[in-house]
Amino acid sequence: LAPAGGEWGGMLCLLPLTAALHAPVHAPGTLRASAPFVSVSAALHVPVRATPIVLRAAAPSLSISTPRAVGEPIRVGIVGCGRIGIVHLETLRKCPKAKVVSIGGSSREETVSALAEKYGIAHFAKDADEVIRNPDVDAVWICSPSQFHAEQITAAANAGKDIFCEKPIATDLAETIKAVNLCRAKGVKLMTALQRRFDPNFSRVKRSIAEGTIGETIVVKLCSRDPAPPPLKYVQGGGGIFKDMAIHDLDMSRFLMGEDPLEVFATGSCMINQEIADLPGPEAYDTATIIVKYREGRTATIDVCRQATYGYDQRAEALGTAAMVMTDNMYPNTARVFTGDFVGMADLPYDFFMSRYIAAYEAETVAFIDSIESASDAPVTGEDGVIALAMAIAAGLSAKEQRWVKLSEVLPALDGSMEGSPRLRKRDRLSAFLRSLGGARTSEPEPIPA
Repeated sequence: LAPAGGEWGGMLCLLPLTAALHAPVHAPGTLRASAPFVSVSAALHVPVRATPIVLRAAAPSLSISTPRAVGEPIRVGIVGCGRIGIVHLETLRKCPKAKVVSIGGSSREETVSALAEKYGIAHFAKDADEVIRNPDVDAVWICSPSQFHAEQITAAANAGKDIFCEKPIATDLAETIKAVNLCRAKGVKLMTALQRRFDPNFSRVKRSIAEGTIGETIVVKLCSRDPAPPPLKYVQGGGGIFKDMAIHDLDMSRFLMGEDPLEVFATGSCMINQEIADLPGPEAYDTATIIVKYREGRTATIDVCRQATYGYDQRAEALGTAAMVMTDNMYPNTARVFTGDFVGMADLPYDFFMSRYIAAYEAETVAFIDSIESASDAPVTGEDGVIALAMAIAAGLSAKEQRWVKLSEVLPALDGSMEGSPRLRKRDRLSAFLRSLGGARTSEPEPIPA
């Protein structure tokens, strides 16, 4: 099956997580990897949030976990046995500070039992709730299909478990906000898995921006193209290309710009797979272009497509007043061929998201486990997940109505009133954001009358 930008969550595929990676890691708390591991120290030393906000509860919840001895690894339960669940299972097994003790959440019990036996996991269950309620579990990794995320976050928060959730937190904005606020109220960490922030290439671009190497950022360009379209069942009900694919790029534009967006303009079309052409709204698009407007006229331009015949194409560029920084696409190796009629790379780019982003998955795992151990804030918060979804909703509305959509139409918190307030303490900034969520729409805005 072909991969997609949304990292299909409901399919089982036991594939080795190996890649040709080229640089060693020098950061503490590093994963043990069988292959050389790309350095992620840069990713862990630059801000991973566009705005200085933390999501931590005022009053902690009572955990039903049994006490963990000092020095023992964080005990993890994985919910979801599809491909992305196996990605995280493989990644966690390499982390000395974490141990997978429970796995479940599959329609087929034989799938769960086979995984438990293969990876030596002590407890398994077909029912996800059994994993979440397991007293030997300290933190829950939610890797199930998107429609189950909000329900499982609620169960984990009520059980006092820290939560790592694959994007999106929920497919509906109101459910997303409710989940974020519940985790805050219960005193548990909620990390949104936007793994591209930890990719060595993207994080190096961020570092150049943060260090002032390129001067003041003017334009950001992002390209995201999949090798082949996903199955029809993946597209149906997934919210469309802006929510299931471009959400990564929308979040990356905010991450690189270092602030919240103001407006979005988007257009979409069906250029590749006519099988989806009659689906509702953005689900009918396999190709899209998005412009995100930031303060002082700065813009991010994003192009996404569900098919690139040459492989998985992920690139970034940032132009500043003093310089430009950009990344090339990633290949399995650096070998080039020189013949009488061809000069170029010996192999095509990566054709699978798991091999392209293995270093990013490993880095985000280390970062979240470290945040649990140190009682610090999750490196990518629930707020980041809320804003990324709001950007995707705004893009869908813009494509439908062919107009610029202010982010405040979707999420009143993004009206610009909290921008440029360095004097605000993180706690005050968080409180202001959460108060503003009370006025957020519970659905996508109604079209403006002609």
